[in-house]
Amino acid sequence: MAGPSPAEQLQAEASCPVCLELFQEPVSIPCGHSFCRGCIERCWESSRGSFCCPRCRNAAPEPSLRPNRELGRVADIARELLPAAGPGPVCGRHREPLRLFCREERALLCPACGRSRLHRPHRVVPAEEAAREFQEQIQSCLQALKEEREKYLESRKSGARRSSHLDKTRSEGQRLAREFRELRRFLEEQERLLLAQLGDLDGAIGRAQDEALAKVSEELSQLDTLIWEMEGKFQQPPSHFLQDIQQLLDSCEKMKFHPPAEISAELERSLEDFAQRNILVRGTLRRCQDSLMFQLQEPADVTLDPRTAHRHLQLSEDGKEARGQLLPRDVPDHPERFDFEPCVLARGGFTSGRHFWEVEVGQGGVWALGVVRESARRRGPLSLTPKEGVWALEAFHSLTSPRANLRLQPPPRRLRVSLDYEGRRVAFFSAGDDVPILEYTRAAFNGERVLPWFKIGIGARLLEVTRSPRCQERAVAGQVVSPLDWVGFGFSLRICP
Repeated sequence: MAGPSPAEQLQAEASCPVCLELFQEPVSIPCGHSFCRGCIERCWESSRGSFCCPRCRNAAPEPSLRPNRELGRVADIARELLPAAGPGPVCGRHREPLRLFCREERALLCPACGRSRLHRPHRVVPAEEAAREFQEQIQSCLQALKEEREKYLESRKSGARRSSHLDKTRSEGQRLAREFRELRRFLEEQERLLLAQLGDLDGAIGRAQDEALAKVSEELSQLDTLIWEMEGKFQQPPSHFLQDIQQLLDSCEKMKFHPPAEISAELERSLEDFAQRNILVRGTLRRCQDSLMFQLQEPADVTLDPRTAHRHLQLSEDGKEARGQLLPRDVPDHPERFDFEPCVLARGGFTSGRHFWEVEVGQGGVWALGVVRESARRRGPLSLTPKEGVWALEAFHSLTSPRANLRLQPPPRRLRVSLDYEGRRVAFFSAGDDVPILEYTRAAFNGERVLPWFKIGIGARLLEVTRSPRCQERAVAGQVVSPLDWVGFGFSLRICP
């Protein structure tokens, strides 16, 4: 298909991009584009502080217009060379003015094109009529935009209308503050009630103890009198002493000390009931704290530290996954790295606050996870107990002595580790559950930094396998088991995002 003719090119270069006709008094604006003076001034009439180019949309700080006399002379030459074209463009094929408009193709046509077979089924109208309709349509859109713009500027100026999103956030903040005030008021009322009950119980116990002390004092006084009388009898001659010996023996039988109980059995039961209720309150508040933390607080950003990873552990590039491998990695052997147990620590650690993170442990496999003090041993066989600064859960066993069996059915595939540093507490949950599988209280952090800790496989078996002359598959109970499965490396640990 042939390109535009030289005449068409000349007409295009000498035409205003707004009115599409040959330039009339052309001017240039700061971005370099040129327009008829009247066209650009009409475009900028409704602008307030922003003078944009109709072609490139670049804004100018002020309506600066520079006459373009060279372009004006080009437009004059085009008018002389294209006398038949009249004021508008011409058809490149028939050299006739484009006086018609095809609604279907939205294209200008000359009369010859309008009569052609191609446009015969189309709605072809005079260009002036189509221009008026489109001008009215565009004018209506422009008017609506101007009204919206004016309303927005007025609202910004007067401050009468606030952002709906801002109103929503403020209202949610007020509602949240109100709910927490109600919760604090309820908890304070319950605290006052329980303290009042405890005060009544304390008063009753005090009164019972005072009564018991008074009875003891009275009985002790009577015993002192009897003892004094008996000791006086010892000073008498034998004939006088034996004269009323039976009475003395009867008195000795009665000389028994029966101190009363400090509190009654009923008060003892009341005190035990209150202690049980206090345990219930502490558990309820702890579960409420756990639920709010897990639902409202963002999980800690835990990333594995490759400097601490055992040589048989392979970490992912993002530091979120650890997987065991039989062949050791060629890594520097420095004091921070575990050299016996296949363990790895996370970066950073914590010295305060409440934090939690979730770990996918897979279905099966051998693993352990928890927290350790930064000073915990990393070289040689480790004693993985709280006494040595390790608070962990190992495949649903507690790392305590004796070890508690915590196996669940079905075993969860995703676990949550919760750390409360100031509360000296480490707890383990199934993801989505507020009741802990295992909980360590009164943890001795000793003011040290504590680090998330992970273990995969069994260290002793790992060394046995890697020291064997060859690692080959073995048949166990009719199934082929590789050394990788045997040492517990068949599953990885992944920290959830």
